[in-house]
Amino acid sequence: MKHILQAGQARLADLRAIRDGATLELAEGWGIDVAAGLETLHNALASGEPLYGVNTGFGKLASTRIPAGELAKLQLNLLRSHAAGTGEDLPRPVIRLALALKAMSLARGASGVRPEMIETLLALLEHDMLPDVPSQGSVGASGDLAPLAHLSLVLVGEGSATDASGVRRNGDAALLAIGRLPVVLGPKEGLALLNGTQVSTALALDALFRAEDLLRASLLTGAMSVDAARGSDTPFDPRIHALRGQPGQIRTAAALRSLLAGSAIRESHRYGDVRVQDPYCLRCQPQVAGACLDLIDNAAATLEREANAVTDNPLLVAGGELLSGGNFHAEPVAFAADTLALAIAEIGAIAERRIALLTDPVLSGLPAFLVKAGGVNSGFMIAQVTAAALASENKALAHPRSVDSMPTSANQEDHVSMATGAALRLRPMLDNLQGILAIELLAAAQGIEFHRPLTSSAPIETAHAAIREHVAPWDEDRLMAPDIAAARKLLAGARLAALVPLP
Repeated sequence: MKHILQAGQARLADLRAIRDGATLELAEGWGIDVAAGLETLHNALASGEPLYGVNTGFGKLASTRIPAGELAKLQLNLLRSHAAGTGEDLPRPVIRLALALKAMSLARGASGVRPEMIETLLALLEHDMLPDVPSQGSVGASGDLAPLAHLSLVLVGEGSATDASGVRRNGDAALLAIGRLPVVLGPKEGLALLNGTQVSTALALDALFRAEDLLRASLLTGAMSVDAARGSDTPFDPRIHALRGQPGQIRTAAALRSLLAGSAIRESHRYGDVRVQDPYCLRCQPQVAGACLDLIDNAAATLEREANAVTDNPLLVAGGELLSGGNFHAEPVAFAADTLALAIAEIGAIAERRIALLTDPVLSGLPAFLVKAGGVNSGFMIAQVTAAALASENKALAHPRSVDSMPTSANQEDHVSMATGAALRLRPMLDNLQGILAIELLAAAQGIEFHRPLTSSAPIETAHAAIREHVAPWDEDRLMAPDIAAARKLLAGARLAALVPLP
């Protein structure tokens, strides 16, 4: 599927589709802005004035003038010297996003590059020939310099790229495989490729999309836990949430009401139940999940703006001027990533408490650790311990990265955002959250079976049937790890998320 987008006007749904394999085509007319920017650059060069990174050095070397005969070498050396990343390569979905974001940014005409630069980026994306980019090496200011250098080397026939089948090629061979030739860099093109927040933004967007999916999953597993524990749906009454007025709280309460509507298990204890209130992990789900949803929505708005931004430096602006500024500073991305981390940690923290409740016979009224023959069988005892370990790890990882700064480039770049690290740590946090929710899905499904022949609501019974296609009921102890892996795989798909109405 191809998405035709106007540079600067991409929506999150478009970006999610590109991450998942859609190709990008820029809407007709983008070359006009690019040509205008290129003309402005050439006029500025002809004036003989010092232009940062074009006819001067970089960072602390900005006062060093570069002779006209060495301008092309300056740009190529920039790519080579800045390709100083380390660590595991970034995941392919992140690289797809980074290529798209860089192409759209350059296509706005403020960076002074030729059309063939943008066309080559789009060709790599279209053929799924993705540059190999180490994950570590950016502090989220002056652009994501090291990772973008590795990404950009392929355009000049250096570095390496890997195709969809896993075959890795040198840069020139990768270009040849998709019918392109290496690009010879123009006066500002190396700098335009390296300056920008595209990698940190791509990492944060990838995490955002996963966080949105797992929040939905947590509402489903949370609703299942309510029925498994014979909890009340009264706390989800819309009148409660209208009085507070928090939008995420109102929306998640509506989702929980819908998920529990028609449950015969709920009806069985509506009257005569001596319990007055459920524990917070059941009763306060709208307040917690709703606050998390608001954080996710706020991060989404920031990241959508950043995805459409021009974060190069210097910039070619209206009036024919070349202005030096700091749009490459990724503070908005760092804050968005840090707030996503808070949401991810809290979704997992309250889910772990629901698992603990279900395994505690005093609180749940269910057999201890959700197995009938306790003693000889330990049931879900250690599964809850695993969930606790994952939740604890996420709490440590949730520490904000944006409050840190470490000066670089001989103190010329003396305050940095750490946005790339902030976004990079979201991936393991999401993996941990998926593991917690997988355990809750298994535990809640087991708990519901103790109420048979009573049934739950239609969506919960659908979810229950889905997990039972892969995991048998827990009648006696067996290996738990394969069951958790099966539940994780189910959560990774769209099947369960589709059951959750989130207005």
